[in-house]
Amino acid sequence: MNDKHIQRISQDLALPSIHVKAVASLIDEGATVPFISRYRKEATGSMDEVAVGKIRDRLIELAELDKRRDSILSSLAERDLLTDELKNAIENAKDKTVLEDLYLPYRPKRRTRASIAKERGLAPLAKLIFQQKGVNPQLEAQRFVAADKDVPDIEAALAGARDIIAEEVSELSKVRGALRVLFVKRGRFKSKVIAKMAEEGQKFRDWFEWDEPLVRVPGHRTLAMFRGEKEKVLRLSLRPSDEEGVDLLIRNLVHGSGPDAQEVKLALEDGYKRLLCPSIENEVRAEIKMRADAEAIGVFASNLRELLLAAPLGQKRVLALDPGFRTGAKLTVLDAQGALQDHTTIYPTGSKKQQADAAHILRNLCSRYDVEAIAIGNGTAGRETEAFVRELGLGIPVVLVNESGASIYSASEVARREFPDLDLTVRGSVSIGRRLMDPLAELVKIDPKSIGVGQYQHDVDQAALKKGLDEVVERCVNSVGIDLNTASVELLTHVSGVGPVLAENIVAYRDGNGPFASRRDLLKVARLGPKAFEQAAGFLRVKGKEILDSSAVHPERYALVKKMAKDVGCSISELVADDESRARVDINAYVSDEVGLPTLRDIMNELAKPGRDPRAEFSVFSFAEGVNDIKDLHEGMKLPGVVTNVTKFGAFVDIGVHQDGLVHISQLSDSFVRDPSDVVAAGKEVEVTVLSVDVQRRRIGLSMKRG
Repeated sequence: MNDKHIQRISQDLALPSIHVKAVASLIDEGATVPFISRYRKEATGSMDEVAVGKIRDRLIELAELDKRRDSILSSLAERDLLTDELKNAIENAKDKTVLEDLYLPYRPKRRTRASIAKERGLAPLAKLIFQQKGVNPQLEAQRFVAADKDVPDIEAALAGARDIIAEEVSELSKVRGALRVLFVKRGRFKSKVIAKMAEEGQKFRDWFEWDEPLVRVPGHRTLAMFRGEKEKVLRLSLRPSDEEGVDLLIRNLVHGSGPDAQEVKLALEDGYKRLLCPSIENEVRAEIKMRADAEAIGVFASNLRELLLAAPLGQKRVLALDPGFRTGAKLTVLDAQGALQDHTTIYPTGSKKQQADAAHILRNLCSRYDVEAIAIGNGTAGRETEAFVRELGLGIPVVLVNESGASIYSASEVARREFPDLDLTVRGSVSIGRRLMDPLAELVKIDPKSIGVGQYQHDVDQAALKKGLDEVVERCVNSVGIDLNTASVELLTHVSGVGPVLAENIVAYRDGNGPFASRRDLLKVARLGPKAFEQAAGFLRVKGKEILDSSAVHPERYALVKKMAKDVGCSISELVADDESRARVDINAYVSDEVGLPTLRDIMNELAKPGRDPRAEFSVFSFAEGVNDIKDLHEGMKLPGVVTNVTKFGAFVDIGVHQDGLVHISQLSDSFVRDPSDVVAAGKEVEVTVLSVDVQRRRIGLSMKRG
């Protein structure tokens, strides 16, 4: 463990170094973020998963920085370029930008104008001029004219010297640092349409002529404009004026007004426009792209979390419909565990005879399987199918389910493995039904990018996006807790300490030996050793003889709970069931070096409601009747809706017309809203007022203001 890293992280994140060190030690030992934040609160000062995750990420960043630092030092030493001063500067570089600036002058290069000038022997002339001691450049240059070195005259000699000065200045770390500050503070984000693409690129027309300070450009606009550039519709620049950039160099590097200083000025003007400006602009581009990516991934992660933790219907018998006009609605019946019982196709939007047949089939199946709820996909023909089913008066809840990504699941290896003999559309209907029963368990089977709650998800760094979304899934899975005897491989994969291989092994053991009788049986699973058991056990639930196995109490604390029960003269079952028995437990009496009050409070809370699901209670939502298409809308309408996506500029709301409407950030509340996520979340039920309807462009403006 690197103590310097601990201190650096402690300062950067404003966290006590003792807790940072504890987290680093636990990570070194193989502990996961969910395990550390849930079961090692004494060591971490009760840090949540976000703080623990930040420490882990910073440890990785600093380790990578050290690796790069060592590589640079080794390269310089091998080429005998490492001075004590340079070594000290490199060892004390605090970030990659500074490190690379220090290395830049020594980095092996392709042939440049400056390197060619040096080959022609012009380096001494460049040094002499750059010193600006009042020499006459013309006279000094005469000494370097040599036809055999391809320096035919004085001007050629001076041009070569200026090339050398331009390149060497462009590699000075202090110069690059000052220019970065200038670009950030004074840079302008400008966009112009490429004339021949004006008609084809209409979706980017808002940015055909755009100019604003770089510091004010929000992340979503950055990504939109970069997309326009990628599609060759827009031409972008992210820089201050050339005059400001050149002036900064002149103020810092030109001394006096003699002819040698004039040569330096010429070199700086050339070096800025040809070398420094493009280089710094690329760095700034990368930096604001990274920030925009982080913002977009944060929005995506927040929306995904709300969807994954949406209220589950629970273990109910469900009839699911994947609607369609021409091809009909694919119907499946699932038992309370989500197993497929029956499937067929009906035509609720077809001819009168087809509708009569559909009604007969629905009534028959609901009766035969004692169906407790009906799930209908919210895509094409969803509202029409919903209206048809409601008119039947079946007396059971009818719920429209967001089907984004269901087609991705249907064609996936997961679906093929689960239902090898079923058509894709039937698999999609199963997925819709299961989403109603348990959104988390079903959505983990789908690539999060396909769920449809992102903002420019195809434009952001895909590795960073995957990492961010995978972490959200992991947090959600572990916060809810998983039934060891019913969880799929995909769900188990996200459990702390498990992963894909052990998930497969757990299911294989369950298939071969029957349900797990206890958590301890996990140790019989191939390749699942004590460490994996420690990390996973608390997040897995088993309903068996040991009552604590169905709770979030970790097995390492079972003995402590048994002692509590014994001390107050009751059984563990009584301690769980009886409020008075728990009230007699003085948790202060059980504080030790290993177990502190945070863990003891968690244990008591868990005993009060063992295995409780942190998700909200399920409630049935209905869209407005008779409003099924965008043509049914008119300004001033007040409608119920469900938030489908939250962005930095507002929220998209499904009002049941197959086209989400936008509630701009300015329309989210009667009071000022800084961040839409402060007001709404994906899955939230809201009431909106229709502000505008553009049928041709399929755009709907909505408001949540009450005034």
